[in-house]
Amino acid sequence: MLAYIVRRLLLIIPTLIGIMVINFTIIQFAPGGPIEQIIAQLTGNDVGATARIGGTGGTEAGSTATASQQASSGAAGAANNAYRGAQGLDPAFIMQLEKQFGFDKPLHERFLLMMGKYIQFDFGDSYFRDQKVIDLVLDKLPVSISLGIWTTLLVYFISIPLGIRKAVKDGSSFDIWTSAVIIIGNAIPGFLFAVMLVVVFAGGSYFDWFPLRGLVSENWDQLSWPMQILDYLWHMVLPITALVIGGFAALTFLTKNSFLDQINQQYVLTAKAKGLTEHRVLYGHVFRNAMLIVIAGFPGAFVGILFTGALLIEIIFSLDGLGLLGFEAVIKRDYPIMFASLFFFTLLGLVMKLIGDLTYTLIDPRIDFEARDV
Repeated sequence: MLAYIVRRLLLIIPTLIGIMVINFTIIQFAPGGPIEQIIAQLTGNDVGATARIGGTGGTEAGSTATASQQASSGAAGAANNAYRGAQGLDPAFIMQLEKQFGFDKPLHERFLLMMGKYIQFDFGDSYFRDQKVIDLVLDKLPVSISLGIWTTLLVYFISIPLGIRKAVKDGSSFDIWTSAVIIIGNAIPGFLFAVMLVVVFAGGSYFDWFPLRGLVSENWDQLSWPMQILDYLWHMVLPITALVIGGFAALTFLTKNSFLDQINQQYVLTAKAKGLTEHRVLYGHVFRNAMLIVIAGFPGAFVGILFTGALLIEIIFSLDGLGLLGFEAVIKRDYPIMFASLFFFTLLGLVMKLIGDLTYTLIDPRIDFEARDV
């Protein structure tokens, strides 16, 4: 097993580099890089999306002096780009901006400098926020962790018992009506359900039971620790409900189908023939085999919900998390945040994939990865 883990860890290196190279190259062809963003702000031609999301155009333009620290951590179009909207600006000023952002260097040199710092987990400073990228991520992390952990746990706690029950009652009225409810819930987009929750329960048109925005109340620091916990959970009810409502359909059906597949196996018939109770057969024999694929996917599911599934929910409930941070970085072409997020989350995803594979051996020790070629 140790040799397998070492091989998988070594494979992470070329995989991570390949993903970074592909995305780094693609970004070079995307219009509206950092230099163009600054020029658009200086000439009054800032794009609407940037103005709506950021709302700090003047601050961003003034923070370009710090961009000289980012020569090795950003990436954007070629140095000889013909920037649209630059009419009337001194070409020497444009060249100075390129040098400050590091775009006067060749493409491959910028990439190597960036990766050299990323390997040391030095992600540099944001182009437009005048803060270190790592500080921004750590500042937004509590929101995303809260959404990710609670959503993942609730989805699993709902889906697994429900899927098992549906498998045992396959074809019954319970199976049919629960399937209908699950399909309808899955068909409703999470953001649309979130809007409905706001209208009904957050002071929209009916009840004012839950807060509309934020992770905690403004006076949270003044509350006792039991009240702080209750206040935090109170704020989490609506966004977590919106995320969970459409998140458990696939896992429920996966659990059901996995149990149905195992229930029809020969060893189950043999166990029943020996006189074992249905409960003993189901949870003593079927459960371990059926839950192999379900439980092993937990790490990947957590990462997916944590970093990719909550953007619109964060916007609707004014939760300033990693999803919103990444979206703003893409709109503003804040390359240090974009590439640092891609590097860190890709690395985390690859590690979680390895953990997921190792989980198979914890659930079923009969699985031996050493016998397989990686």
